[in-house]
Amino acid sequence: MMKVLITGASGMVGTALSAELKASGHEVVGLTRNRASENAVYWNPEAGELDVTQLNGIEAVVHLAGENIAAGRWSDKQKSKIRESRVGGTKLLCETLASMEQKPQVLVSASAIGFYGDRGDEELTEDSSVGTGFLPEVCQEWEAATEPAKAAGIRVVNLRIGVVLSKDGGALKAMMFPFMSCLGGIVGNGKQYWSWIALADLVGVIAHALQTDTVSGPVNAVSPNTVTNHEFTKTLGAVIGRPTIFPLPGFVAKIMLGEMADGLLLASARVLPNQLQASGYEFRYPELKVALAYELGK
Repeated sequence: MMKVLITGASGMVGTALSAELKASGHEVVGLTRNRASENAVYWNPEAGELDVTQLNGIEAVVHLAGENIAAGRWSDKQKSKIRESRVGGTKLLCETLASMEQKPQVLVSASAIGFYGDRGDEELTEDSSVGTGFLPEVCQEWEAATEPAKAAGIRVVNLRIGVVLSKDGGALKAMMFPFMSCLGGIVGNGKQYWSWIALADLVGVIAHALQTDTVSGPVNAVSPNTVTNHEFTKTLGAVIGRPTIFPLPGFVAKIMLGEMADGLLLASARVLPNQLQASGYEFRYPELKVALAYELGK
């Protein structure tokens, strides 16, 4: 059993992960901006505040904190917040972990499949090159910010996470109102690949990465069965029993969301979980229809 520090512990993924780790007998400690939180360590990334003495006894770290990339249009100010929340916070955490006398054994640090950018139908593995644009740049810097921990001998896993399916948050929750109102449809031409992962599998993947010594470096956290936006749309409609006849043209998405539409809705990333499968991870919900039905209670 391990003592695990989690940043972003109150978020959608962090909450589910904390529950699973506790159920398995691990001790979980949150890293929070709230000084009054119990069983938690205070930090303030913007001010560079993180007291290393509060981390004594930590054996593993899961770093999930970061500004929501879909929180608003990508103005220069918002893009700066997104970049700094990931790069600055990760650098502070990793430099602090590296300075510990008794260092944790492993750090699982979130990244995203945005690393690859818009790549059409190219099959993307952990060995594929970085893409071009805002998200690939942020992801590359985000992963590079873990270098102090790696240099200090900590096993680092950079988890490139796909679209997380959960009824409680993220893309799926945002899609449910229009789809339940029979206003759902394909986005753009529908040919772009959406690489996804069920929340239950993402939690399982993180637990697997914490406990599997052979897992390190970039790891694609996606289902082995990636789908196009058209396939995703039709499958979701079938699961909830609603028609999907109202498309969102690409130019309308760009008018509504600006640059964010290109990065999140119209970009195509056909990502494969090669490292996970090679390390023996068995997906709980590898098929989209089953994953959606489970999450939506259908």
